[in-house]
Amino acid sequence: MKVGILALQGAVREHRNMLHRLGAQTVDVLNPQDLRGVSGLILPGGESTTVGKLMLRYGLLTPIAEAGRAGLPIFGTCTGLILLAKHINNSSQHTLALMDASVERNAFGRQQASFEADMPIPVLGGKPFHAIFIRAPYIEKVGSGVTVLLRHDEKILFARQGNLLAAAFHPELTDDTRIHEYFLSFIIEN
Repeated sequence: MKVGILALQGAVREHRNMLHRLGAQTVDVLNPQDLRGVSGLILPGGESTTVGKLMLRYGLLTPIAEAGRAGLPIFGTCTGLILLAKHINNSSQHTLALMDASVERNAFGRQQASFEADMPIPVLGGKPFHAIFIRAPYIEKVGSGVTVLLRHDEKILFARQGNLLAAAFHPELTDDTRIHEYFLSFIIEN
């Protein structure tokens, strides 16, 4: 199994290391040709406006959106969540518009408002997941096809819509592999 990682900005190395620990091969995605032969794709954190512009510049926006609509499993963390959403509040930035969700950027405040918390995510089992939020977004509302996997203080922080998975936090910055394992299970199901 080969998983692509959008390598324009963000925690590419950390996602790569996590996937290698789980026995998956990876490829850095920098242009449309890099999508050939991938079984899934990760959109890492970064700065969403910049990543959206770079995706457009390098011709990745349309091919990734088409692949997602065709069923390619895609996992977005932080910026990746924003890029997956159909609507970003108070923004006209480029997105893939795949997940039926409205997102609030930098929803918890500036960099100094970043935080960590142990959160129960039932789909992962009984042990809470140590979630790391860095200038994190959240999902304000979702359509009927989206399953909420984690909600905290009325904010949706983790959700799935078919082949799409979106997290407001950074599981790649922990030693806990359960979320990446959950994503890889999508690929196996596909």
